[in-house]
Amino acid sequence: MENLIHLENVSKHFKVLNRREGLGGAFLDLFSRNYRTIKAVDELSLDIARGEIVGFLGPNGAGKSTTIKMMTGVLMPTAGRIVINGMNPFTERIKFVARIGVVFGQRTQLWWELPVRESFKLLKEIYKIPNDVYRANLARFEELVNIQELYGQQVRNLSLGQRMLCDIAASFLHDPSIIFLDEPTIGLDVAVKAQIRRLIRALNEDKNTTIILTTHDVGDVEALCRRIVMIDKGKLIYDGTTAAFGKLFGSYRTLRLMCREGEFDSMDALLPSMREKFAISAIDTQDKENHWYDITIDQDRTKLSDVLSWALNTLPVKDVQIQEIKTESIIAKVYAGGK
Repeated sequence: MENLIHLENVSKHFKVLNRREGLGGAFLDLFSRNYRTIKAVDELSLDIARGEIVGFLGPNGAGKSTTIKMMTGVLMPTAGRIVINGMNPFTERIKFVARIGVVFGQRTQLWWELPVRESFKLLKEIYKIPNDVYRANLARFEELVNIQELYGQQVRNLSLGQRMLCDIAASFLHDPSIIFLDEPTIGLDVAVKAQIRRLIRALNEDKNTTIILTTHDVGDVEALCRRIVMIDKGKLIYDGTTAAFGKLFGSYRTLRLMCREGEFDSMDALLPSMREKFAISAIDTQDKENHWYDITIDQDRTKLSDVLSWALNTLPVKDVQIQEIKTESIIAKVYAGGK
């Protein structure tokens, strides 16, 4: 497949002043040359093919936003090379931004006081969208999510979910080659999330649009992405398929134990000895309302059957469930260094 996005040893460093405390320190800082260098992105190399939907993940402070800003031409790299759609995003920014779409979380590209229909018309003129393309794209949005019901409403009066639907539709309006989506479903309910995911997936299939999805919502990744790129401290720590990502911790299982009512305190007391006896990675959650404990077990180190046998003979167990480890837990473990 054709690589639409190419990053080669890209770095972005920031100089930050080492500030002193107090009013006197603030005055001395006016004349200070005591700076430190922060490596927000550190020699990142990456290729993304046309038509891919890539989940771009990482903990807070990993360098995701800085990378996206360099890929959209907002920031210039300190070092390295970026070529997207045959252009340098920073030096050819005016030409470049006409061919991309961007949705950044809570920020809207629609006009607050205008109805949605008028915002779309303004975007049509800004991007010089031909009439037939504009009408065809609107018809597709209407077919997928009934967006015509929102045309007459002022943007300011839309709910968060309605506005996100309109923002994502607006980002596809001019048929961009690449779309950058930053937390497109943050704060939304389940029904609206499903609508937005359906819209993104369908438009990707219709237009073969390359989509870079930055999110902390594992549901978005599982529903949309076949590939995951994960960075931490500015460095690439994983690049591969979503399916292969799950297999990184394929030996892990979650043992769910429910204790008998009235004996919950004894369960609390015995769990530390369970950790000492077996190579159990963590007690992930404790749902005290329903008396369930979730215990994650690495079967390469400890047999699940041994833990289960000990638990049944020692703990006040009423019910048992065995589950695959969740993608969300896998991501948390990768963020923590695989521990």
